[in-house]
Amino acid sequence: MTQDDFDGRTVIVTGAAGGIGAAAATEFAARGARVAAADVQGCAQTVAAITDAGGTALDLTVDVRDHESVRAMVAQTVDRFGGLDAAFNNAGVSHALAAFHESDVDEWHRVLAVNLSGVYLCMREELAQLVRQERGGAIVNTSSGAGVVASPMMAAYTASKHGVLGLTKVAAQEYARQAIRVNAILPGPTDTPMMRASMEASPFLAQIVPKTTPTGKLAVADDVATTAVWLCSDAARLVSGVSLVVDGGQICR
Repeated sequence: MTQDDFDGRTVIVTGAAGGIGAAAATEFAARGARVAAADVQGCAQTVAAITDAGGTALDLTVDVRDHESVRAMVAQTVDRFGGLDAAFNNAGVSHALAAFHESDVDEWHRVLAVNLSGVYLCMREELAQLVRQERGGAIVNTSSGAGVVASPMMAAYTASKHGVLGLTKVAAQEYARQAIRVNAILPGPTDTPMMRASMEASPFLAQIVPKTTPTGKLAVADDVATTAVWLCSDAARLVSGVSLVVDGGQICR
């Protein structure tokens, strides 16, 4: 990729207030994209970092569980920048470890609402916009290593991330002839606010995560984010329907 390979293009990034989403939004902007950075509490810090570096970004507040909120996110992006070229659906949540039979039913609904229904709603509105424009585009969804293998004590998270891959594959096949590519990234344990909070809440998780990663440490958000950016770029123009593991070799399949 070149420094200006997204010049003139518009990209939506959800979950952009921190972690992988913030890193991706910053990378897209550095490569010339106009970025709509969206999160449930807004993205003031991410947008400030982008604009301070000379980039162009829009701060949006979105609840990906709510259809009207998602619809407004896409509409505001199009109103501000004139269209849409790519989207990185990265917003997600986790939950406390719990045995399946002791898991919290309300947590099940919360996690599925954000991680799975949220991706569906974002894809639905993004695809509708891309179809209207008739010029193609790219969508990347964040799944997880838990999207292809079981993550014990995390039934809701595992189910939601498996579901993201199903949505990705369906859309990739449906829209291929309209030059719309749809892929997923599957990060391993990554140094993000959500991961740090989970490890602080669970001494067991904090102990086991470094031991189960090939490198012995958490991935860096920037390294995961660049993969999402690449999948949205012309360099990946023949890549669609892919579930790309980005974990340093933790899951070899």
